[in-house]
Amino acid sequence: MDYLPLFFDLKGQSCLLVGGGDVAQRKALLLERAGAIITVVSPEINAELAVLVESSGGELIRGDYQSGLLDNKVLVVAATDNPVVNQQVHQDATGNNLPVNVVDSPELCTFIFPAIVDRSPLMVAVSSGGKSPVLARLLRARLETLIPAYYGQLSEMAGRFRGKVKAKFKTIRQRRAFWEQMFQGPIAEKMISGNPRSAELMMEQALSDEVSDEPAVGEVYLVGAGPGDPELLTFKALRLMQQADVVLYDRLVSPEIVDLCRRDSDRIYVGKERSNHAVPQEDINELLARLALEGKRVLRLKGGDPFIFGRGGEELETLAAQGVPFQVVPGITAASACSSYSGIPLTHRDYAQSVKFITGQLKNRTSDLNWPELVHPNQTIVFYMGLHRLQHICTQMIAHGKPEETPVALVQAGSTPQQKVLIGTLETINEKLKETPLSPPTLTIVGEVVNLHEKLAWFNEAVKSDNHALMTAEE
Repeated sequence: MDYLPLFFDLKGQSCLLVGGGDVAQRKALLLERAGAIITVVSPEINAELAVLVESSGGELIRGDYQSGLLDNKVLVVAATDNPVVNQQVHQDATGNNLPVNVVDSPELCTFIFPAIVDRSPLMVAVSSGGKSPVLARLLRARLETLIPAYYGQLSEMAGRFRGKVKAKFKTIRQRRAFWEQMFQGPIAEKMISGNPRSAELMMEQALSDEVSDEPAVGEVYLVGAGPGDPELLTFKALRLMQQADVVLYDRLVSPEIVDLCRRDSDRIYVGKERSNHAVPQEDINELLARLALEGKRVLRLKGGDPFIFGRGGEELETLAAQGVPFQVVPGITAASACSSYSGIPLTHRDYAQSVKFITGQLKNRTSDLNWPELVHPNQTIVFYMGLHRLQHICTQMIAHGKPEETPVALVQAGSTPQQKVLIGTLETINEKLKETPLSPPTLTIVGEVVNLHEKLAWFNEAVKSDNHALMTAEE
């Protein structure tokens, strides 16, 4: 973190703005909206800036900057095209322990102006630490479309009722649950529809209802986190991640995705590797139920999709048996992600009219599969958790009639910057794996569609280069 995001209360505070052009005017607009009293100093001051400053009770000084102008100021902005003046303002301000911003000179700034989404009193600030202001503005533009204008009114109303809510609900958990229900329920809908009076009446009614001393049963959110790329999360997954009290997450959930969960949530790692389970599955099932019965909102975050070899069904059976409510949010499964990000369509009219997802590890730790069914032509077979049994898989497929030259792709860490793709055939892939070792999570794709990899690979130029090197070595 290059800068600590803070919000200044500048109402009635004296600020110095050095510069009199268009850039200075833009900074003056922000300062004026924050309620600051602005002193502008510059040999020349444009007319619009002058009107803005005088109408807001500020002071205009047509002349050169002097260090004495810093007296009794709480914040300084330099917006000139003179590097000598900018350097002097920075030196004088830091010498007086005053926060200073020199426009377009991050090295001379002790604070920076973020790109702002203004839904006062709700404010969202986006910053690149001065490294890419244009990117920050583009992100702000996207946020502008996602944050409705009524959020400001909703925030104002919440402020008016905050004291009453605190008096009624004695615990932080109760207050948080009330506010989340208010912000996402019919009260917010009234505000959206332009009926703030009805929204306030509904708030009053909600606060007059009796509060039970018994803790309510919580809920479990079984959420698919996808293959690793945070941008592949669904909107619903992200919303539930932001409101859960406790997060139980797997080994295959990337740190970037875990970081998107609510900051103050309790996080419990329950990842499993082959022959190394941090928490046995039965204990995970019971832990989910116990936490929810304590009244907590519990996020069960699983890599990929929770219902595709994710044992999500086993967990929900336990919850259903104990009367715990739950929701399920699908995620992008590894087969879809790895195939898409490696340029291998799972189906294609010329090569495969069906696809099968197979686990390479059964409950009894065998791979006793229906091999005759898996060697039919014109289909794609995707093996999950099959890397350690790759030799067995290839041997069995060949033994049951699949041609030795059938293409095979191994995709490690699909959709992430660490993605690697190894291409071979049922006959050659094991030797290639010895030459270029991969590690779990690695998906195995078998079928003619693998031939499209070289033509359709698109993800990550560095990955493409690595793959090209691998294919060159193959040739």
